[in-house]
Amino acid sequence: VFLDEPLERARKKGIHATKSNVEVCERAKDAIIVAVKPDTVTTICKDIMAVKQTFSAVIISVAAGVTIETLEHNLPGHRVVRVMPNTACTVGESASGYALGALGNDDDRAVVKAIFGSCGMAHELKEFLLNAVTGLSGSGPAYVFEFIEALADGGVRVGLPREEAIQLAAQTVKGAAEMVLATGQHPGALKDRVC
Repeated sequence: VFLDEPLERARKKGIHATKSNVEVCERAKDAIIVAVKPDTVTTICKDIMAVKQTFSAVIISVAAGVTIETLEHNLPGHRVVRVMPNTACTVGESASGYALGALGNDDDRAVVKAIFGSCGMAHELKEFLLNAVTGLSGSGPAYVFEFIEALADGGVRVGLPREEAIQLAAQTVKGAAEMVLATGQHPGALKDRVC
C-alpha cells in the first residue's frame, strides 16, 4: 500500500506500507488501487509503467473523472477498472459504480466486487454512467448531511437538545434508507404510508 499518511502509523495497523509505487506493483497480487487526486494519475501511471517485472494485478482507479480511455492510454497492455465509490465506504456503507476497461475479465470483476462490496454495494455500469454515479452517490452524502442537519435544526428549534436531535435525525434517515432497500418499494409509496 502506498500511503500519504505516516508509514509508522500504517504499519501499526498491520498494513505493509511503502513510498515506492514500483514496490507496490512488484508485490501486488490481485489489485492495485490508484486512489489519488485526478491530476496525479498520469504520474502514478508513469511509475507503474516503469516497473520492469511483469505483474498480473488489475489496476483499479478511484480518481474522480479519470476515464478508462485515459487510464488505458497511460497504461497500455494493463487491465484497468474505473470505480466511483463514496465516503460512506469508511463505515462499510458505500454505494459504488464501476466499469471494466477493454482488457477487463471476469476475474477482475470478481476482485472489484469483493473489494468494493466489502464496504457497501458495487454495481457494474457502462462507463458513461459513472459521471451520473459521481453526482448521485459520489456527491449524495453531502446532500444527505445537509438534510440531517436541517432535520436536527428543526428539532432544536422546538426544544430538543442538539445531540439528541442529530441522533434522531440521522437514525430517521438511516431507517428510511433501509426501508427502501429492504422492501424494494418505490420511495413515493413509502412516503405516502407515513401520513
